[in-house]
Amino acid sequence: MNKTGKNKARVGHGSLIGAGIAALLIIFLLNPNWLPFSEKTTSKIAELEKTHFLIERSGEITAAHWLTLLLAVCIVQLIFTIIKTILVAIGKKGVRARTITTMFVGALKYLAVIAAVVWGLRILGIDTTAILAGIGIIGLILGFGAQSLIEDVITGLFIIFEGKYSIGDIIVLDDFRGIVREIGVRTTTIEDAGYNLKVVNNSDIRNFQNRSRNTSLAVCLVSVAYDTDLRALERTMSESLPALYETRKDLYLSAPRYLGVHELGDSGVVLKFVADVKEDNIFPAQRALNRDIRVLFADKGIEIPFPQVVVHNGD
Repeated sequence: MNKTGKNKARVGHGSLIGAGIAALLIIFLLNPNWLPFSEKTTSKIAELEKTHFLIERSGEITAAHWLTLLLAVCIVQLIFTIIKTILVAIGKKGVRARTITTMFVGALKYLAVIAAVVWGLRILGIDTTAILAGIGIIGLILGFGAQSLIEDVITGLFIIFEGKYSIGDIIVLDDFRGIVREIGVRTTTIEDAGYNLKVVNNSDIRNFQNRSRNTSLAVCLVSVAYDTDLRALERTMSESLPALYETRKDLYLSAPRYLGVHELGDSGVVLKFVADVKEDNIFPAQRALNRDIRVLFADKGIEIPFPQVVVHNGD
């Protein structure tokens, strides 16, 4: 299992453990008599439960308030984990589904935190109406200075619904080539071949190449001597290239093709060979094609010239 797979497995196990702990705490806190607390504390917890964890401000915050706050946080965590599990299961149905559900999971995290904070303040007897009104005014003021944040979110939505790229696609962005691992509400995460992650704001993703939508080409440029009989060589290639596909079906999508004379070089005639491959196999396929052509030329006795230095004696 590669590094990415291990990280995903670790995150998945952590979510299950967290959900299990949250479920156990809910079971115990919904049954206060099972807990080793005083009768006054357990009765207060029961009273808070009956009012659905929403109480009037009494000027006193007791241990029962904190325990009930813990219960509320556990409920939010459990609901978040259940919904996330459902979304992840839906995402396994395809790349498009996984891309959309990943963004929903990211947005759900923010909603869960907001719900936990608001609910917690209500449990502690704090009037959240005035706080939310104040936050709304402050948010309006800050909104004028948070245009980049709003642009990131809106661009992320356009990325999802226009389908310019999806999770698992290979894209090239500012000379960084990698696989799209996550499309969040604000950012996109790209991982290159060395497992290095690049996190880019969605609004900064403007000029990029999606290399996964079409078939890619592995290219081999090789020289032959000027005295080579090109007609005989081309007949040999047409007979021999199909056999390369039979031994490289894991890399080549079809038999390699000879495209003709690419250039008349200084020391030889440069020929061009290509093979259709998937973009995620482009580098191993490129190396394989170079090797296969070199071995094929050696088997057929075709000379590959190399620069030579001729020294003239002045005598």
